[in-house]
Amino acid sequence: MNLVMAEYDCMNDLELVDLIRSGNQHAFAKIYDRYFGVLYLHAYHRLRDKDEAKDLVQELFSHLWSQRENLTPASNFSSYLYTSVRNRVLNIIAHRSVEGKFLSSLPAVDIAAVAETDHLARERQLAMIIEKEIQSLPPKMRQVFELSRKANLSYKEIAARLALSEQSVRSHVKGALRLLRTRLGLWLYIGLISGAVMM
Repeated sequence: MNLVMAEYDCMNDLELVDLIRSGNQHAFAKIYDRYFGVLYLHAYHRLRDKDEAKDLVQELFSHLWSQRENLTPASNFSSYLYTSVRNRVLNIIAHRSVEGKFLSSLPAVDIAAVAETDHLARERQLAMIIEKEIQSLPPKMRQVFELSRKANLSYKEIAARLALSEQSVRSHVKGALRLLRTRLGLWLYIGLISGAVMM
């Protein structure tokens, strides 16, 4: 196996990509070994999250393999990889921004104070749907999320109160946001467009 892989060490990126297109797993493994580390560091530098950076790069390589027959060797394959990582990083940052606005806006929803106008009726309906979905979250995740949303506690404060690690608290909040974004996708974007809740 080492002798086989040693043969690929002498190949440049374009030669390896050409082999990958025909389904050569050894060539793919060599590209993976050659670039995973530097691409991970590039992603981590922007995201500051080891798991997200690792997942991002692994998903990129998974995508490359699944679309290998459509790969078009470029004169600088490393630039192609860096650009792909950068675009995926920007997508994650954009999603984080939406999540941040979602989380920070939720405490402002006051169902009892909503008047019966068309605009505020939409706000009330959206708030009720959001609250219903929050209540349907797994118990521990809901408890962490509500301490963050309603009590405005920091991750450190929540961790101390519930005897959890800060990473566990962070994971619960991220998981809650992921579930809520999936369940409320349509309503969330209606809220964004109308300005009923989000802005």
